[in-house]
Amino acid sequence: MRAGAARALYACVLWLATPLYLARLGWRGRREPAYRWHLAERLGWPAAPPVPGRLWVHAVSLGETLAAAPLLAALRAQRPGLHVLLTHGTATGREAGARLLQPGDAQAWLPYDTPSAVRRFLRAHRPAAGVLMETEVWPALLHAAQQLGVPMVLANARLSARSASKGQRLAALLHPAVASLRVVLAQTDADARRLRAAGAPRVQVLGNLKFDITPRPELLAQGQAWRTRLAEAQRRPVVLAAVTREGEEAPLLALWAALPAPRPLLLLVPRHPQRFDDVAALVTQAGLQLQRRSQWGDQPPAAAAAADVWLGDSLGEMALYYACADVALLGGSFAPLGGQNLIEAAACGCPLLMGPHTFNFAQAAEDALAAGAAERCSDLPAAVARALALAGGSAQDERQAMATRAQTFAAAHRGAAQRMAAEVLALVTPPN
Repeated sequence: MRAGAARALYACVLWLATPLYLARLGWRGRREPAYRWHLAERLGWPAAPPVPGRLWVHAVSLGETLAAAPLLAALRAQRPGLHVLLTHGTATGREAGARLLQPGDAQAWLPYDTPSAVRRFLRAHRPAAGVLMETEVWPALLHAAQQLGVPMVLANARLSARSASKGQRLAALLHPAVASLRVVLAQTDADARRLRAAGAPRVQVLGNLKFDITPRPELLAQGQAWRTRLAEAQRRPVVLAAVTREGEEAPLLALWAALPAPRPLLLLVPRHPQRFDDVAALVTQAGLQLQRRSQWGDQPPAAAAAADVWLGDSLGEMALYYACADVALLGGSFAPLGGQNLIEAAACGCPLLMGPHTFNFAQAAEDALAAGAAERCSDLPAAVARALALAGGSAQDERQAMATRAQTFAAAHRGAAQRMAAEVLALVTPPN
């Protein structure tokens, strides 16, 4: 009864907030037009006639979609001819997901989590099973899936101690949702313990899919070519601020502006594309000379070599940026934001410096530290000082050793995609 009352209150709140939700999509669509596409899908109405029986995979944003790529490849390898319905919540996720589709697949927005919208979605598509990536526990969706007999999996699942603590306040709503999952495929033992405490009935620890993401060789080669050109032109070290969050760029730029000229090159890549213009303005306000990646082609123009900051305002090119850099600072870890994914940096062989806040990827961070693939710094000024020391010419041997350890660390943790694919396919009846 308590769970039913919690779901009813939750549904009422979301139903009342639906106009605000749609208005927010319209507002975001001013900068990212994809948010205005197929709005009916956000309420559970399919934009095209659905085909029943597909395996449904939900990857809300860009990070989850990239993690889903090796899982999809393993699923297709283990069951040729498998057709997939891929859903998302963000424009960047949907754009990346479109590149993963094969003939017979489909793509849609995940509907807003009201009972009527999720029932329309599930009854229209009638998926063979559903796979939610990482943290996507939606109470109304999972309740409807349970009622309609759609087996649900939480794959590459993670739950930080902070999120688990917050979830306790909503236990009446979230615990039944987690309990309805057929299986939870967790990244680490710590994630598994917290997910069991949150109500998951069956949890397996199968590793992290992001270790199975292979950097595109052409992007690595392009980044290395950029770094070579910079070294030949001015012998400038390159420091990458990778996947930064709001509140991190301004203090970093202040530190950079205080450095004597000629400064090392700062390659700054914000996490959210809607902030690219805002971050560009911060660079200019700091009195630093700016060049934007979006304004050149395969190679930086000659003028870019003299800039203080390159703004990485592109999508899908992180491997290029890591390959171009001598050392990287991990975004989200220098403010209490939990840190970003550090695995791609390791796979690209880029030495990485983390701040004190990595609770979103706690196990990966500790494992990287233990392997010598990354270092932790107490704060942003300490990280900048360490980055400048590592990027200098006298630290080449130390930097190369750290890069080698990073690649070894990344390679040692691969294999989650194959293991998770086998568990997912065990829930999907093969076609006759």
